[in-house]
Amino acid sequence: MTTSTPATTTSVAKKTIKTDSSMGKKKRASVASKKKATTVNNNNNSDKKGKKKRSKKRIESYSTYIYRVLKQVHPDMRISQKSMTVMNDFISDVFDRLASQAKELQEHSKRPTLNPRDFEMAVGLALPGELAKHGRSEGTKALTTYTATKHSS
Repeated sequence: MTTSTPATTTSVAKKTIKTDSSMGKKKRASVASKKKATTVNNNNNSDKKGKKKRSKKRIESYSTYIYRVLKQVHPDMRISQKSMTVMNDFISDVFDRLASQAKELQEHSKRPTLNPRDFEMAVGLALPGELAKHGRSEGTKALTTYTATKHSS
């Protein structure tokens, strides 16, 4: 023998919800909590004076350095945003290739650290002919400058 309870209609916040007596409290409570949550959020939006603004997420890019080199080589020349994006992607790609090649060489030699020789060999393997030769010489020059400044201070 089953007994059924009559359905009741309740009006909460201009919404009519049809409930039976066993589920009524849960549904009414959830609607009421939603209404409270919206009023709390509205109050927080009006009090913006005490809060700090979030800073933008930083996007790493080589564009500053590309621009500096461009001005050293051709001071009167400009670069468009599309061209800057292409150059930035190119430099990122070359760096990734060199880093992965150097990592493979370091793992092959079974040493825990990456040394300048690994990176020099990676430049030789990843870049073609004359470009590899210039890359090695510029890398050696940069390493010498870095070592000199490190020991002098």
